[in-house]
Amino acid sequence: IRNNFLHQASTLMVKNHDLIVIEDLKIKNMSKSAKGTIENPGKNVKAKAGLNRSVLNEAWRKFFSYLEYKLKLKGGILIKVDPKHTSQTCIQCGHISKDNRKEQEIFKCVKCGYDAHADVNAAQNILKRAGLARMARQANLNRGRQQEPAEAYNNSTIVV
Repeated sequence: IRNNFLHQASTLMVKNHDLIVIEDLKIKNMSKSAKGTIENPGKNVKAKAGLNRSVLNEAWRKFFSYLEYKLKLKGGILIKVDPKHTSQTCIQCGHISKDNRKEQEIFKCVKCGYDAHADVNAAQNILKRAGLARMARQANLNRGRQQEPAEAYNNSTIVV
């Protein structure tokens, strides 16, 4: 049932979009155990185990691989961007702070006062990074040097 759903969802997305941008999530890191050691036991182990189970149940890696191969067949592009600070960066002024996102759904920049739904602000940051990565990649291709999108993003300058 899960595979069928993932295939249907990825097919629908690929049919409707030539470019898809995702966060390059490190699922293995996200689902590490919180048990700790005998000398230094973990905290909230049951809650973390439940979160790990939910993350792994969603099969994000499988979904991303379906998107990738289907886009390749179609001639589309999948761009993976570094998720670092995407939910803490103000899309308006570029200020990065944990205080910008004190609540799960609300983003409010402590520097310029911009406020938005936190996921919308993060998605705009992801798209902005992808655009810069794509432009840097294209510029490098034009110069005869190929780079992966994440590497191109890391080597480019963000102008805010």
